[in-house]
Amino acid sequence: MAYDLEEQEKLDAIKDWWTRYGTLCVVLAFVVLAGILGWRGWQWYQNHQNTQAMGYFEALEAASVMTGEEADARLVAASSTLRADFPKSGYASRGALVAAWALQERGNADGAREQLEWLIQQGSDPALKAVARLRLAGLLLEQKNFDAALAQLNNPPEGFAGLYADRKGDVLFAQQKLADARAAWQEALGLLKGDAVEQLIQLKIDAIGEQQ
Repeated sequence: MAYDLEEQEKLDAIKDWWTRYGTLCVVLAFVVLAGILGWRGWQWYQNHQNTQAMGYFEALEAASVMTGEEADARLVAASSTLRADFPKSGYASRGALVAAWALQERGNADGAREQLEWLIQQGSDPALKAVARLRLAGLLLEQKNFDAALAQLNNPPEGFAGLYADRKGDVLFAQQKLADARAAWQEALGLLKGDAVEQLIQLKIDAIGEQQ
């Protein structure tokens, strides 16, 4: 009898605890389960998005080495889809850079410029944005849009100061500002000491001496 009474007291204690905390336990269990399922769902979504973005990027790469109007249309379409649907993925930024190169090679300077400007303004990778600014400055130099080219070279990102100074020298030289071009190239030479482009920069400086 004492045993039955003790068991009954334990059951009553459990019932009392469940009455107090049962609902909370169920809610907490649901929240934890929902969190796990949500995380797995998010991972699946991210993987799915990356797979899709990679597919468009591969199509863009393939079109970049092809020729003809159809290849150009595929190139632009793939880049547009990456930028519209996957703007924060690395594939969108890389795709814009590849598309800009291909379009410039095919003589479509305006199309290349639009790709680079999007990357500079909307790209997610700081290093690729820095490269885009450098390449856009070169494109603007070819178009003799010197002021716009120099504007792209202001406040160079960390690690790109030497390359930006070199390109700045190119723009100033095209403007026949030889002393300023020499100063920019000398700055670049100091920043890129030991780099593969060092000899080329020195050749530019020597060429200015021959013209003065």
